[in-house]
Amino acid sequence: MRLADALGWWWRLRGRLPGQYRLLSEIAGLAEPDSDRWCAIQGWLGWAALLASDRAGALDHFTAVRDAAGDWGPSRVLADALAGRAETLLNTGRLAEGTGDGRRSLAIARELGYPAGEAAALRMLAIAAFFSGDNERGVQLIGREQLIAGVPGSIARAGSAVMIAALTETGDLAAAGTAGAAALAQCRDAGDLLNLPYMLAVIADLDMRAGHFQDAAAHLRDELQIAVRAGDLWNVAANGLFFCASLCTATGRYAEAATVWAAQDVHAQQLGLVATSPGARMREEALRTIRQVLGPARVGAAEQRGAAMSLDTAAEYALMLTTPAPQQPDPVPGPGTLSARERELVTLVARGRTDAQIAAELFISIRTVRSHLDRIRDKTGCRRRADLTRLALGEGLV
Repeated sequence: MRLADALGWWWRLRGRLPGQYRLLSEIAGLAEPDSDRWCAIQGWLGWAALLASDRAGALDHFTAVRDAAGDWGPSRVLADALAGRAETLLNTGRLAEGTGDGRRSLAIARELGYPAGEAAALRMLAIAAFFSGDNERGVQLIGREQLIAGVPGSIARAGSAVMIAALTETGDLAAAGTAGAAALAQCRDAGDLLNLPYMLAVIADLDMRAGHFQDAAAHLRDELQIAVRAGDLWNVAANGLFFCASLCTATGRYAEAATVWAAQDVHAQQLGLVATSPGARMREEALRTIRQVLGPARVGAAEQRGAAMSLDTAAEYALMLTTPAPQQPDPVPGPGTLSARERELVTLVARGRTDAQIAAELFISIRTVRSHLDRIRDKTGCRRRADLTRLALGEGLV
């Protein structure tokens, strides 16, 4: 494999890429600066940082490749780096710069006859068009991307997800439904757990717009479970929480919606995510309805609850809200039987604190924390920390 052929291989290996960041950094230190090998590794580091939601780090790596490889003439490593810069810039609200890099990446990929690079660049330009509100142009661009031959399956499936979102946004729900059923089946058949969370999110959005709320909840629950297991913070915050809040609003669970919207807002900001125009519009319309129904005091309390949630806790809460018949532990004494100190520990667990952090916060030893947690598990039947988090959420302790 040529090191410069990074994009296609990144899509195959990206699930393992974030964990290799340190090793890649060490390898980059051994390569001659600005060499082909150095640039290729910097490109991999950029994708690894992007997958870890480190957009500032990703931009630094992709920019380093652009600056070093820009003098060589057209190359795959340069096309890939520009596509990476485009994705990073678009998701941080820098639309003009992202569009410019996408166009340059497309021109290079076409000159080289590089199908994977051409597909990635067209997808970036389609997303830029959607972000700017030009849905017709976005549909045209993603349609061209779908016609390119010789594109690796995972890259093609990523494009299919964008196409479904585009058709949904333009109101062609029938075409979106047909495309969505086929693309979701392809993702599942291929075991493509990398594209599956986003695919499920866009299909959940389609379900909601078609009024199929139970289907939306099922797809969102799948999306959240996969994203949480993969440590995919971007999909948890940008898609799972966003569409869960939308679903709660659409089904009249206004206090829950306000809580999830607040949690989503906090964690999107922490990850450097910028709401797209359609997304921002959807959120504002939802919050307007919520404020009218609940009034300032109830909205404020619900939002305060959501803003205090860790991302793990918010994801667990969203999973509860998307479960039609939540499975509870076997009937055992609930939190009412817990002491004040035990309730405090359950609350801290639900807020994502480790045993060591709880010990430091309560000025007790880690052994004491674990002893308390063992007693809590015996009383409640909640064996895992996720079970304790659900208990705390269900009882309003967080």
